[in-house]
Parts: sequence; C-alpha cells; structure tokens
Amino acid sequence: MCNLYTQTKSVDEIARVFRDLQMPLGFPEGVPNLQSGDKCITDPAPIVRASAAAPGSYELVVRRWSWPGAGGKPVYNFRSDGREFSSDRVLVPIDGFYEFTKPSDPKVKRKDRWLFSAADGAPLGIAGIVRSTPDGEAFTLLTTTPGPDVVPYHGRQVALLRPEQWRAWLDHTASAHELLGPSPAGTLAVAPAPR
Repeated sequence: MCNLYTQTKSVDEIARVFRDLQMPLGFPEGVPNLQSGDKCITDPAPIVRASAAAPGSYELVVRRWSWPGAGGKPVYNFRSDGREFSSDRVLVPIDGFYEFTKPSDPKVKRKDRWLFSAADGAPLGIAGIVRSTPDGEAFTLLTTTPGPDVVPYHGRQVALLRPEQWRAWLDHTASAHELLGPSPAGTLAVAPAPR
C-alpha cells in the first residue's frame, strides 16, 4: 500500500492548477508554508476540501496523514471498494507516489522503490477522506484495485482522480463508484527511485 508520496508544488502552483479548473482556493487557516518533498505517514500535508461556509468554493488546509486505528496502528490507506463516502471527501494533491517490491538483487535487503507519476505530466490528486481525532483532523488515502500500470508492482493502488473529476469528487455530484477505480493503461509513468 502507498506509504510514501511526493508533493513539491508551492501553494501558488497548487492554487494555479485549481484556478485553471475554475475552482479558486481559499486559505481559511492562512496561507501555509508547505514543505516540499516526500510525505511519510503522520507527516502534515496539504489537502483540498469543499468549503462548508461557502458552497461552490474550495479550501486548502494542512492536516496529518493518518489517524490512529485499532491498536494504535495508523490508518494511512482505506479501501474504497463498495463504499460511497457521502461526507468528509478531500483531495490530496501530489506529484507522484511510491510502491516497493522485493529487491531485484538478492544480496540487497532493502526493497526496490518505484516512483509513479502522470505519464502526460498532468496534475495528480488522490481521493481521500478526513476524520476528527483527539489531536485534530487527519486524512487517509483511498485505495482501489490496481490498473495495468501498477499491477506488476502492487495488488492495490491509490484512488487517483483526473483534474476534470476533482470538482465532482469534492462537491459530491458523482458517486464514489463512478469516480474511483483503477487507472487506465498508460496513465502512469514508472521509474526506479533512489532508496
């Protein structure tokens, strides 16, 4: 499962992407100072959600990736299969995500790491949900069955949304069943990533 992704865009770059989609972003908690780079479980990271105060507008906030689950284990991925998510939908803007496989060299103990990014350079967003915890809100990434680009590397994939799907996801104008599913072949480029 995805336990590492990369997000290097500045607030201005993210806002420009949403502005181009005619989805201008607000910053109800102030403009965050985003930390560029890889995001690990429990790291704070940007998410976008529909504004409760102003329908038809959107907000960028920073929240913790994962909430405590049973036994204290972090819930960083959540299966979307057969679920609707009628509330608490968010979009997680990313540049790419990583998957890990058994080492290609049996002498090496660390797993091989693969970076998946948009084959056409388009912005990527992962469908997510947010929950309240005793320590504040936290988000998790939704997962689905893998598309052909991911199958050789993992048995699940994050639920990627194309930019033209972002509004429908955040505004609940389309069902999760309509929006979430494996990415079509050729959607993702994959490259070995340094360990």
